Amino acid sequence: MKYLRISMIYMLYLVVRTNGVDAQKFNIVDFGAKADNATVNTIYIQKAIDSCANKGGGTVYVPAGIFVTGTIELKSNVNLELESGAILRGSPDIKHYKPYTSPLFNVPTHYGLIFAYQAHNVSITGRGAIDGNEEAFFMWDRPKKIEWGGLVYTRQKENFRKVESGIGDGPVEPKQDRPRQMIIFSQCKNVLVKDVQIIKSPFWSLHFADCDGVIATGLKIWGSLVVPNNDGIDITSCNNVIVSDCDIRTGDDAIVITGYAYHFELPGYYNLRHASENIVVTNCNLQSRSSGIRVGFQDQNSVKNIHFSNINITNSNRGIGIFVRDEGSLENITFSQITIFTRLHTGDWWGHGEPIHISAVKGTESGKLGKIKNVSFRDITCVGENGILLFGSEGSTIEDITFENLKFTLTNSPLNAIAGGNIDLRGAFGDKQLFASDISALYCQYVKNITFNRVEIIWDNVTDSFFKYGIHLKEFRNATFENVKCISLPEKQEQTTVVLQNGKGYSYSKNNKAHLKKIHVQK
Repeated sequence: MKYLRISMIYMLYLVVRTNGVDAQKFNIVDFGAKADNATVNTIYIQKAIDSCANKGGGTVYVPAGIFVTGTIELKSNVNLELESGAILRGSPDIKHYKPYTSPLFNVPTHYGLIFAYQAHNVSITGRGAIDGNEEAFFMWDRPKKIEWGGLVYTRQKENFRKVESGIGDGPVEPKQDRPRQMIIFSQCKNVLVKDVQIIKSPFWSLHFADCDGVIATGLKIWGSLVVPNNDGIDITSCNNVIVSDCDIRTGDDAIVITGYAYHFELPGYYNLRHASENIVVTNCNLQSRSSGIRVGFQDQNSVKNIHFSNINITNSNRGIGIFVRDEGSLENITFSQITIFTRLHTGDWWGHGEPIHISAVKGTESGKLGKIKNVSFRDITCVGENGILLFGSEGSTIEDITFENLKFTLTNSPLNAIAGGNIDLRGAFGDKQLFASDISALYCQYVKNITFNRVEIIWDNVTDSFFKYGIHLKEFRNATFENVKCISLPEKQEQTTVVLQNGKGYSYSKNNKAHLKKIHVQK
């Protein structure tokens, strides 16, 4: 009986071990780490990780206290657990971060705090914090000037987004050397990042590159709102990803999904040819001086089957941004139950107060453009200081777009004198990327098969002369208006409500006659 009891206990132990409930624990203090906010603990933390991996995996435990570190590498079957009150803080000395040279740009740079390369069953969990020590890597009294895109075509010229003193809305100027992605998982499988605080990143906060099977949940990613390039979560060329229940507040884009064909972050240069697909983002609060959500850009690989729901985007420079700049296409993307508040900002931030921005324009002189198609917006409430923009081009028409149950209030901005009446297409080829333009509440060009169903546009104290129409469609094919409420500007009652220019095929329901009386069709 005694031996049977021992056998049963041993079997129970094996079950517990197998399920990871009581996996081996490796306390970094036992390997020499000191929580004195001074000792650089890189080698001690790495010893704990290596020992854990060499013994088949388990948990590397970070107790309460401030542990300074440089670059550490996570390994397969290792869970890095941060206890409540535990802080892994990045060293202020760039020499403590692992150096590498990007073969693509031939530029020497440094890894960030944590990376995992070709690892599986790897995780970061706990209620502690990972602190990138942003204070050490920026000139906090020096605002970054607008260079890419220039000012010559803007309505305000040299006064565009100008701040008379101080740094305004930022961004601040980075020092010459700063660590890159603070946390990166590259070519990993079965990745979990749960509950931790990721704060004060000097560059991208959390990057998943070429990964399969990722869950990021319960995260607080808080970076300075005046720091450039400190994206919240970047997902590049990944499959089967869930992001949920996160609070992200960053200067740069809060959540990014792209299909980069080239990855050179870890540990060198790769040419990987697969799309980002099957990604869900839900139940998140986002704030950004750039885009709350960005999908696509200069990516080459495609992005498809992406779904966003139950999201608040507040006090941001651009709410949702969807971009094609090269051959990569974006398709099958849904947005539902989203609230967006955007405003104009000073300084060199990309975006210009648009709640929704979709653009397909060349990023280089040569090459073809991919497509943006099958994108739907349902149950969306927006308040913004600039109009919704769909900017296709002759080489890439935006196709199959649906707005259903959209309420958009276009409101006055205190920054209109120094920023209003412009469109921001930065990342496009050529000099004219920031340029003056009349603003409609909803402007679309080079679009095909666009549907407006239960759309309401409200003007709120908008008086500047550059504001024009409720809806302006140009170079379009097949537009449907169902239950659309859109009136002329109160100060311009004689002005047309809807302009349809150089298009073919439009229809509107009978009950829209009262709200769409002033439709002007231009050929």
